[in-house]
Amino acid sequence: MSIPDYMQCAEDHQTVLVVVQPVGIVPEDQFFKIYKRIASVSQVNIRDSQRLLYIRYRHHYLPENNEWGDFQTHRKVVGLIAITTCGSSKEWPQMTERFHGQKEVYNSTLYDSRLLVFGLQGEIAEQQRTDMAFYPGFEDCPDVEKRVEDFVESIFIVLESKRLDRATDKSGDKIPLLCVPFEKKDFVGLDTDSSLLLGVKRHYKKRCQGRMRKHVGDLCLQAGMLQDALVHYHMAVELLRGVNDFLWLGAALEGLCSASVIFHYPGGTAGKMVGHRPNISQSADTGKRHRPGAQEVLIDPGALTANGISADTSTEIGRAKNCLSPEDIIEKYKEAISYYGKYKNAGVIELEACVKAVRVLAIQKRAREASEFLQNAVYINLGQLSEEEKIQRYSILSELYELIGFHRKSAFFKRVAAMQCVAPTIPEPGWRACYKLLLETLPGYSLSLDPKDFNKGTHRGWAAVQMRLLHELVYASRRMGNPGLSVRHLSFLLQTMLDFLSDQEKKEVTQSLENYTSKCPGGMEVITLPDGLKLPPVPFTKLPIVRSVKLLDLPVSLRPHKVKGLLGQNMSTASPFIYSPIIMHNRGEERCKKIDFQWVQGDVCEVQLMVYNPMPYELRVENVGLLTSGVEFESLPAALSLPAESGLYPVTLVGVPRTAGNITVNGYHTSVFGVTSDCLLELLPGVKTSGCLVEVIPSLPRLQLSTSLPRSAHTPQPMSKEELSSAVSVQLFNGETQQMTITLENIGSEDIDTLELTSKIVSTKEKVFGEFLSWELEEALSHLPLKPGQAVTLVVIIKVRLDFSGQENLLQDLNDDGISVTGLPISSPLRQVLKPRPETKPISSESSKAEYSHIKTLEAVLNFKYSGGTGKVEGYYRELSVGVHVDVEPSVFFTRVSTLPATSTRQCHLLLDIFNPTEHELTVSAKNNQDLVLHASECQRMAIQVDKFDFENLPQPDQEMIHFTNPKQLEEERQHAQGCQINSKLGICWTIPSLRRSGEASVEGVLNQLVLEHLQLAPLQWDVLVNRKACDCDVIADCKVGDAVTLEVKLTNLSKSSVGPLALTVVPYQDYQNGVQNYDLEDAVTFIGSNTFYIDTVKPKESSLCVGALLFLYTGDFYLNIKFQDDSAGRELPLAWFTLPSVHIQAQDTPLQAGA
Repeated sequence: MSIPDYMQCAEDHQTVLVVVQPVGIVPEDQFFKIYKRIASVSQVNIRDSQRLLYIRYRHHYLPENNEWGDFQTHRKVVGLIAITTCGSSKEWPQMTERFHGQKEVYNSTLYDSRLLVFGLQGEIAEQQRTDMAFYPGFEDCPDVEKRVEDFVESIFIVLESKRLDRATDKSGDKIPLLCVPFEKKDFVGLDTDSSLLLGVKRHYKKRCQGRMRKHVGDLCLQAGMLQDALVHYHMAVELLRGVNDFLWLGAALEGLCSASVIFHYPGGTAGKMVGHRPNISQSADTGKRHRPGAQEVLIDPGALTANGISADTSTEIGRAKNCLSPEDIIEKYKEAISYYGKYKNAGVIELEACVKAVRVLAIQKRAREASEFLQNAVYINLGQLSEEEKIQRYSILSELYELIGFHRKSAFFKRVAAMQCVAPTIPEPGWRACYKLLLETLPGYSLSLDPKDFNKGTHRGWAAVQMRLLHELVYASRRMGNPGLSVRHLSFLLQTMLDFLSDQEKKEVTQSLENYTSKCPGGMEVITLPDGLKLPPVPFTKLPIVRSVKLLDLPVSLRPHKVKGLLGQNMSTASPFIYSPIIMHNRGEERCKKIDFQWVQGDVCEVQLMVYNPMPYELRVENVGLLTSGVEFESLPAALSLPAESGLYPVTLVGVPRTAGNITVNGYHTSVFGVTSDCLLELLPGVKTSGCLVEVIPSLPRLQLSTSLPRSAHTPQPMSKEELSSAVSVQLFNGETQQMTITLENIGSEDIDTLELTSKIVSTKEKVFGEFLSWELEEALSHLPLKPGQAVTLVVIIKVRLDFSGQENLLQDLNDDGISVTGLPISSPLRQVLKPRPETKPISSESSKAEYSHIKTLEAVLNFKYSGGTGKVEGYYRELSVGVHVDVEPSVFFTRVSTLPATSTRQCHLLLDIFNPTEHELTVSAKNNQDLVLHASECQRMAIQVDKFDFENLPQPDQEMIHFTNPKQLEEERQHAQGCQINSKLGICWTIPSLRRSGEASVEGVLNQLVLEHLQLAPLQWDVLVNRKACDCDVIADCKVGDAVTLEVKLTNLSKSSVGPLALTVVPYQDYQNGVQNYDLEDAVTFIGSNTFYIDTVKPKESSLCVGALLFLYTGDFYLNIKFQDDSAGRELPLAWFTLPSVHIQAQDTPLQAGA
């Protein structure tokens, strides 16, 4: 016997062997269909008995194995079922002959046989025969199972008769010697009857008895009499041990083990729950069944009944004690195998015994001892095995190691079997079988073909062995002619084993991969093998390695903003509660947290990846793009080349969302070495990300801005360059005006429907007078909506008016008599104040230029707010900012301002000390005044006669503003308004002829409270009329001596409260222009009536008129001094309110009448 049955198990000893074979030409599929139905009858309840008969079917069995049937009866073919097809009666004799020929093969051991005939009809088919069954076809055979059961019962009858015949001890009968095939030649010619061989004869007889007793034990076990079998096995062991018949002693011990296993493990040891049950009462000895070291109690064979059942229950209990304990089973197996090992020709028996013992130990969970049996099985020499037999042997060893939990050992033998499939001695190597076996080894080496399993913590298994196995898979798949499989396995090797590859190995693997992908590119599809195994895709998440993924906000000029009033219009599903578990639950389902900025439909969006190249050479990555979901997204692939071991390297991936909604960035895709990879972020636990979900709002227009002024490198603080679309820079003299033309072009795909413009000064150190930036937007708005590609222009006026006069004492060393001082070599005004210049030390103009670098900076931001398209409907807009940087040089400034009264009460003289800090000649002009020429660093005084100002008529802030505004701020605003009014009246301008530059000069910064009071028009306006002519501004009223002169005093109350009553006294006097004034004029001037005027209460906005008369008696220049009486209530008001114009009257002689 050269071919072992590796599927043998201990419970097979109780089965009878039936061979099922085709006769003639039978379709293979139909044969196995009937074979499965026959094999389903694996156990049969014997009628009129409590016993079960177990059947083992084989469709192929070597006749040489049948010769070992006396050694172990379960190896003996006792039944034959032949299956044939017969189309006509003519073929029948031939089929019958073939059937008899098939029986001849196993004739020496057959108990019974059956022939199942399919397709034959007619007289022959109608014959009633016990050894044959006729069926019209393979589909029309309902009673096949019943026929098989009847056939098995007939086998049992023969089996039982043989058991009874052999078990009966007939004294004096000669017991034949049972032999195994290789023993027969040893006993040829041996005369056992010779008296000379008495000792040999006794020894021979015991051997015959022992072997027969063991044989009867086999028959009892097959017949379902477990306890009888145990008794016979025990007796056989004792007999055979005494004569050192080691081969059969081993068989007897193995039989004893098999019977004990059947008793202890009714479910079997082959892993199939067939429900084997011994036919004895087990309940009586349930507690003792597994008791270690159970004693072997031998029972007298004479106590056995004909059917093996004893009515004495105590005998039943005794029988159970003949069973070995689980521990003893293994010891007896070891002993039996050691006896088998003494015989070279019993290698198959020894190997099968090892396999049976391993299966028992697997159930007992004694893996270490089972591995010892398997190790012994590895070294059993079975002679010259074919390659197929070697493959089968190693495969079974692998399965057995797997059964006991030795996964790596199992994988080792499975791999040996795979290599045996393609051994050099095989003319046609089985690469497919090799590949299939190699796949089965993967779990044993902690290797999975799913790359996801390698993202879970530390690496499991021996990397060197795993790489070897993967290389073998690659080679096997290539030899199979499947380059796609080679690419997948090589990609898996590179992805999962990258950390364990040397630099040279990395280079070799990538070169091989490129060679394979040149013929068959790698992709992300799942590869399904013929046996149904699916190979998942292998994304190259380590080529390159991504450390972080960051979604970038749009540039500041393209970021959408939500109209404040519409912030909540899309929150209709929001809960009114502060906390809602439903909302929290929904948020928890989101894979990534939502980012607090938005992307815009149709605009390019960016995602930044921080990557590095772990390879020792330059890595070329192609077709790098984003993987998204949620909205339609157009990814714009890129290609990059990373230097060897580059370290962290930023890569920006871009794309355009084509629809609105919530977009999730799921990962990225690459193409490396010809392999396309889709790398999902959820499978990259080491990647840092601030969120992957962002809202895409509907499309908005895009505006591009250009200006007429040069671009600037300056960025207004505290803004950054990213916040500005552009910045312009210009240098101006203080008071100068510059126009900036801004061109706005719609470069998007949506119409611009709305446009707003605001400005903000960001450098607040300097005090700015007036509007720094001004514009007229109506013309630009008239072009809306602005279609894509259209442009509109806008003029922005830049006007700088800063205060450079913060040094009131600049001219402290000049005379105060109002004369002009020219050619003043003055340096920094600040220096003049903090460090007065010594009068004896002249200062050079060079040093003054070096020290005076008082250039001030003014910065502002123009902000364009625009919207349109679908985004406008949703309440979104965009902003575009332009930075304006102006370097302001001083032009002229006023170092001192004072006032002198004029001849009119409604006018005054404003005295301005003007300084020219520039290096150029400068001309200053004012309304109704002569031009003043100032040389570089020169100071002169200018006197301007101005009408006093009615500040009461300036716009007043409302009460709400007064309530919520700082009083200091209110005062500054009031002074600013007054200064603007004064500037507009003065109209002081400067011109630098050499530079052709001009501008305005402002006095706002130097106006103090005293000057403002002098310039303010009193709320009580007094008008004095002489003969109905106003007297003011050096007007001389003339009259005739002797004529009555009317004198009218009119009071107009422009204050906010009532004034009066008042009393005025008119006192005439003469001024001799030498400091002497004569008030004694009673003889020269007389009043017609009283010289005192009484004015009743004058309400606000009303006036009162007093009329009187004078009479001049002499000629001359007279003055009238109108004074208030001391007891007047009006004295509570400021004195300046009661300043009346001086009245100058010239009295002349009356001309003589002609002819008088």
